[in-house]
Amino acid sequence: MKNNRTVRFKLSLSSEEFLCVYQGVAKNIVTRTDDGQVIKFSAQNIKQFLTHDGIYGYFEMAFSSENKFMGIKRLG
Repeated sequence: MKNNRTVRFKLSLSSEEFLCVYQGVAKNIVTRTDDGQVIKFSAQNIKQFLTHDGIYGYFEMAFSSENKFMGIKRLG
């Protein structure tokens, strides 16, 4: 049985960039993790961190052994 895994990454999205999600133009975020992997995930998973300025910070995302999204948190 495989273990759950986590990835860490930085995001820097202005509120104008994230507006594409609200307009239905974009549904996913694509970014590179600290270890060089390219990941794609639903923008809805990060929406809770949206401010008037956008979404900025360092995040950790957890996946199940079946590669299903489990959660995300902002780090320090």
